Amino acid sequence: MKRIIHFILISLLLIPSCVVQASHQPEFSTAGFFQLPNSGREVFSMNPAWRFYKGAVEGAEATNFDDAEWTVVSLPNGIEYLPTEASGCINYQGEVWYRKHFTPADALKGKKLFLHFEAIMGKSKVFVNGKLLTEHFGGYLPVVVDISDVLNWGEDNVIAVWADNSDDKTYPPGKAQDVLDFTYFGGIYRDCWLIAHNPVFITDPNFENEVAGGGLFVAYDKVSDASAEVLLKAHVRNDSRKAFTGVVEYELQQPDGTQVAFLNDKIQVRPGKAFTSKDKITVKNPMLWSPETPTLYNLIVRIRDREGNVVDGYRRRIGIRSVEFKGKDGFWLNGKPYESPLIGANRHQDFAVVGNAVANSIHWRDAKKLRDAGMKVIRNAHCPQDPAFMDACDELGLFVIVNTPGWQFWNDAPEFAQRVYSDIRNLVRRDRNHACVWMWEPILNETWYPEDFAKNTRDIVDQEYPYPYCYSGCDSGARGREHFPILFTHPSYDGKSWGDKDADPKITYFTREWGDNVDDWSSHNSPSRVARNWGEQPMLIQAQHYANPTYTFTCYDALYRTPRQHVGGCLWHSFDHQRGYHPDPFYGGLMDVFRQPKYSYYMFKAQRSPQKEERLFETGPMVYIAHEMTPFSSKDVTVYFNCDEVRLTFLKDGKTYTYNKPVVKEGMPSPVITFPDVYDFMTDKAMSRKKKQDEVFLRAEGLIDGKVVATHEVHPARRPEKVLLWVDNENVNLKADGSDFVTVVAAIADKNGNIKRLNNYYVKFHVEGEGRILGDAGILANPAPVRWGTAPVLIQSTLKPGKIKITASVLFEGSQMPVSAVLELESYSAAHPLVYSEKDAALIAGSSSLQSTGISAKSAAELEQEQLLKEQNAQRLKEVEQQQEDFGEKSK
Repeated sequence: MKRIIHFILISLLLIPSCVVQASHQPEFSTAGFFQLPNSGREVFSMNPAWRFYKGAVEGAEATNFDDAEWTVVSLPNGIEYLPTEASGCINYQGEVWYRKHFTPADALKGKKLFLHFEAIMGKSKVFVNGKLLTEHFGGYLPVVVDISDVLNWGEDNVIAVWADNSDDKTYPPGKAQDVLDFTYFGGIYRDCWLIAHNPVFITDPNFENEVAGGGLFVAYDKVSDASAEVLLKAHVRNDSRKAFTGVVEYELQQPDGTQVAFLNDKIQVRPGKAFTSKDKITVKNPMLWSPETPTLYNLIVRIRDREGNVVDGYRRRIGIRSVEFKGKDGFWLNGKPYESPLIGANRHQDFAVVGNAVANSIHWRDAKKLRDAGMKVIRNAHCPQDPAFMDACDELGLFVIVNTPGWQFWNDAPEFAQRVYSDIRNLVRRDRNHACVWMWEPILNETWYPEDFAKNTRDIVDQEYPYPYCYSGCDSGARGREHFPILFTHPSYDGKSWGDKDADPKITYFTREWGDNVDDWSSHNSPSRVARNWGEQPMLIQAQHYANPTYTFTCYDALYRTPRQHVGGCLWHSFDHQRGYHPDPFYGGLMDVFRQPKYSYYMFKAQRSPQKEERLFETGPMVYIAHEMTPFSSKDVTVYFNCDEVRLTFLKDGKTYTYNKPVVKEGMPSPVITFPDVYDFMTDKAMSRKKKQDEVFLRAEGLIDGKVVATHEVHPARRPEKVLLWVDNENVNLKADGSDFVTVVAAIADKNGNIKRLNNYYVKFHVEGEGRILGDAGILANPAPVRWGTAPVLIQSTLKPGKIKITASVLFEGSQMPVSAVLELESYSAAHPLVYSEKDAALIAGSSSLQSTGISAKSAAELEQEQLLKEQNAQRLKEVEQQQEDFGEKSK
């Protein structure tokens, strides 16, 4: 069986009739670094084409095991595809096996070769050619194995991975899933990389097990606008047979490539030993990292021998910044007090259909959507999340609270605590160089652990990060809270009296979870938990609850009324997600599981500054009308905006409604504004009978300094006539790596493109070309139900770059039904060479050029005929309409 390595180009997305070139493409690290050309270090993606079996089987680690009947999948893989309502433990828990065949290239002989799994859920074992190389407990941190000495050159090699996500009390989170408030899906659900480099190399910190060491460590001291110290430490190992003499070389570049610092340090490393190089760079007038200006320098590290030849090296993106929590003086960033509360949200790594097996581009899009909503801090609930999400937070300016895996569970067996401590060490080693790290949360979430545990976790963080600007937080009601400089608590609900008598002036306070509001912890009825398809009134209630409800509750407004000592809070939760112990998903997100926005998303956006800035995330003025103008819509009209004033227009006796926003001296930046008694369906009806439907609309205009700077219009949706189709990709290209996917959204609309929110259609999708649909009719993925006017579907790339044609039609077609839509995408290159067996790749489910769904594609002629028939029917319908007018109600 031959080993094939494919080199593919970066992708571009096409919208019908036009090409959209994304202005920025994110990049993602591999095993903690970015590849550097001509460094002697290569990165290969091992994601494509693994043989997969769900269940227990004997002997699957053996090279001669017959896996010919197994399914072929690509990583990230979450074992199964799931319906959007996948809570209540409907997901599989148990053993699974993966087997990958490949023949290593002769060019890799003599190299050090490491397999780096970003995570494998549950407990796992990794075998290569029948030999057990490692056993791992825990599903959220890297599993790294040295395979240099176990490969067979010139023949087929087999990597076999056994994994089990069954309930297990011996490692965190430990709690059985049927009593857990989130879901740990199974499988190799993150990327797998093959790292090849010379025998003298910079090590992997998650492999070396060195306290505060291994790999590259970058920290900071004495940070100000005038200068900053960049502290550098590199761990170099010599696995050759000769002593090595050379230098560690550091080059610091601004984002535009301008060199700002260069230094090197002589090293001598004996065979089989390692050496730690320590250096410091002083940067004058640094471009400091902050949520508002997330500037990332490129730090290039090279190892050169005595002749000056590069033997290893890579690039890291670093953000120079200081974070300080100063008790009653609050949070300080880069030597200055941070003026406003940091508002953000919690996030689970959970997406529709795929569960935890989320592609890197989706992580970036999630971060982009949250940053667009004005968020500045994310709590990784309740585990270390994908490295791609951390990369995105670095780039987009999102602070991150990094969590230890755990939730409401403790096991007195010594091995459990030791595995928690191991997780803490490895999460710090993995994430310590990220600019986005705001604080560590090493304790177990909502857990009654022993008295000494909290201090131990704080001590471990400090041991692993023995430099300035390292802080850990703990719940204010938890044991051992006296060991932490940051405590998690709620302000008083009005925000005004908090801190008068109970606050310790040495402690900084933060609200790690706010917003959830259930009747009891069994039923979970709540004004904050609202499915998007429940419509206007529930979504309006959720948004008002998060903003500033009439009852006392921690909300956006209250968090803005606290003194400086309370520095903000994270909403529970950013996106809808699946749960274990409850049959319903968590519906409290600002967006649903496909990342389709609810009204509360726009309420959050309205809290952003109206100042327009050139950033990767959205900035500037906005206005949004939370009203659909249906027969059932409220007479009151709610508008979210961040301007000085808003002007609302509705054609009702020619009257224009205007609201002048007052200067906000306290509380949330942009209160929710509702115009009472504006909309009247009877006005719409009267205008429609006069054939003046186009004159019925709501228009909101945001004004700054008397000038209109933002506008939003809403029109009633009329007769459903067509399907709309668009890609929700945040302008991130689709990579042809067999793993990347994108959300494509179909909507039912009238002839003018107004989405018909109230309808019960199903949409069937068909894909041609180099793409496939994730999921099938069995989980309502295709055909998909229309919810609140839209039906999303996930489209995954194949291993071959090319065009992808998507057709969307209503399930039950007829001459009067909405006309179908067609969308074209194009996938291009993967960032790294792909290693896979061509034979296995051909068997990946759905990888053929025509998607096998039982739904046939429509030709161009059929689509043209469908549109022509619709136009002809429109003329005939006029006769029907006229007779209804002649014999129907003669309303005024």
